[in-house]
Parts: sequence; structure tokens; C-alpha cells
Amino acid sequence: MTPTERLYFDDPFLSHFTGRVLAHGTWSGAPSVVLDRTVFYPEAGGQMADRGVLGGLAVRDVQVDDAGVVHHLLELPEGASLPAPGTEVSGDIDRARRRIHMALHTGQHMLSSALVEVAGAHTVSSRLGETVCTIDVDLEVLDERRVAEAEARVNALIDDDVPIRAFFPTPEELASLPLRRAPKVTDNIRVIQIQGFDVSPCGGTHCTRSGQVGLVRVLGVERYKGKGRVLFSAGGRARSELWQETAALRALGRSFSCGPLDVPASVERLRRDLTDVREALGAARAKLAEHTAAGLAAQLERSPDARVVAVLDGASPEDLRSVAARLTQRPDAVVLLASRTPDGLSVLITRGSGASFGCGAFLKRAAEATGGRGGGRPEHAEGRLPAHTDWPALVATLLG
Repeated sequence: MTPTERLYFDDPFLSHFTGRVLAHGTWSGAPSVVLDRTVFYPEAGGQMADRGVLGGLAVRDVQVDDAGVVHHLLELPEGASLPAPGTEVSGDIDRARRRIHMALHTGQHMLSSALVEVAGAHTVSSRLGETVCTIDVDLEVLDERRVAEAEARVNALIDDDVPIRAFFPTPEELASLPLRRAPKVTDNIRVIQIQGFDVSPCGGTHCTRSGQVGLVRVLGVERYKGKGRVLFSAGGRARSELWQETAALRALGRSFSCGPLDVPASVERLRRDLTDVREALGAARAKLAEHTAAGLAAQLERSPDARVVAVLDGASPEDLRSVAARLTQRPDAVVLLASRTPDGLSVLITRGSGASFGCGAFLKRAAEATGGRGGGRPEHAEGRLPAHTDWPALVATLLG
């Protein structure tokens, strides 16, 4: 089968076309439509495939095989069939999606070139995803200041609105071009030339002037599998992300009764206030635990077997531990505490260093008797029982 003529090579802005069905093929076990020509871009080179409509049917994926034949995978409603070979069909791509891909791919070329120029970082792979785009380079660590400089260099080029040429050079022309990287194919090599900035082999869809990219924005720098990775966005996607972030910042500003640019200072003040409140709350809880433990110590003194059984309503697990820690300073103490909460009855069983009571075994019996859960060691156990559990009565029953 002859390679499919790809109309986007000549005009990346073309969104409507007509083509003739040559055959039905298969891709990963799914039926496909093969045309004599297409404007649909197949997934390749890190760029996602186009979407749209072909012959009145939704195009769910587009792929290309090693022979250069483009496979259109269609959504087939019940009872529908693929257009027959010989049929002339019209197609329309999702123009907004294509436009985003053009900006992202062109932006990637620009940023990859700028990273070489500014940081000596050569691109080893790139991926233009549905939500995140990445460039992986041959350096383990990337200086964020250099990456910011590369970003500024790219956006200055966008402002300059230089022409971008996509063409198939002759072998002689190709040999004279200062390619940023070697071609991945040996025949029909297509080149994208960003005037005065970058020359790279690529079969993707690109803008025809740098100004059409609109904006390139670095979202982050990280390490990935021993390489430096740059996360970025461009074009309409970058604008949309900025608008969303701006809206969120303005909403925060309204909540803090300040301007968007004053939000960081307001957040810092809130963080300091929260730290102070947490410290004050911690001190209050410590005093409450000390007071509660002092009250329970009397029960401990009266108990012939040095046991304390109590329900502290509303106490958190941390509160129970704090009270128990004070009571178990007495070596022979056995502490069986509970707290009634909306999620059930939290229980804590622990012992002093000189006691031999089996905390974990006792909690297991309590859980089996009530349908609760929990576990622990001989010296300490925690769990949760049903909210209606009468803890003092259950302890009395299990201890006989």
C-alpha cells in the first residue's frame, strides 16, 4: 500500500479536506480506514494524534505504520459500518486541538534550542501530553536560573515573530544545514527551520511564525531517571492555565481582603498565626492531660490490681496517649482508656514497665466480643469499637 499523502505538511492550518477510501486496515486489532490523503496527524514524535470527524463518524485515534500508511480509527455506533473502499469522504479535524499541538510542538523546538544555547543541555526526548509536556535533557541537574533564562530567550523570539519554514531539503541542502540533532529517518527528511534560531528534522505540525506560539512557560524542573526534566506549556494551553491560576489567586485575595499580589504575605502571616495557635493548643492539651491524669491517679491508688478504667469523651487518640503516659509512670499500672467519637469508641490499653498485663491479647478479646477492630503488642494496644459499647462494663466482664 502506498504511503498516505499528508496535507498538513503543506498547510498546518488546513482543517477540512476530502479524500478517497483506499482500503480497510487494522491497528492493534481494531479496524481502520486508509485514505489516499489526509489532514489528520497520526501520533508520532512525541506529539498526540488529531481528533475530529471523518465521513460523519468521530475519529478516536490516528496512527501511522512503518510503511507510512495512516490509519484512521473511527467510533462506530451500533449498526454503523466503515465507509467502503472507493468512497470519497470529507473530514474535519478538531482545529482547537491542532492549534494547541502546533504551539506546543513549536514551543518545544524553541525551548530545546534555548536550553542548548544557555545551559548546554541537549534534548534526548520530549513528550507533548494531554496535560503535561516534558523535555528530558542529557544533564542530571539543571540550574533553574539557566532554565529561566532559556524561557526568557524563547519568549523574546516569540515577540520578534520570526518566520518558521517546514520543507523537505535535497540531500545537498540537508548536508549544509546546521541541524540541532540528527534525523531519525534516512529518506524524505522534513526540516523545521526557525529563522536565526533553530534547525531540526521533524514530521510534526508547527506554527508558521514564532508569534503564533504566543507564550512558552516553564512549569518546573526536576530529575527523572537520572536526567534533568523540564515541564512546560505553550500557546492556548499556557494561557488557559495562567487564567485559572489568576482566578484562584484573586479568589484567595478576596478571602484575605487583599490584592492578588499580597496573597503570599497574607499566607505567611496566617502560617505564623497557625504555628502560634498550635503551640498554644499543645500547651493547653498538655495541661488538660496532666489534670485528667491527676484525677485518675486516685482511682489507680484505690485499685488493688493497679488498674484504671475510664471513658474520656471527645479525647483524641493523642490525648489518650498523653494521659496514659503520665499514669504508666507507676511501673505496675494498667491503663484502659476510651473516648467516644463520631467514628466510634477509640480505646487505648497500655501498662507500666513492671506490669505483665497482655494489652494486645485483651484488645483482641474486646474486638471479638463487640465486632470492633484493633491490635498491638503485649505492652500497648489501640483500636476502635462500636460507639454504643459500654467500656467499663465490657472491661469488667472480660476481666471477670
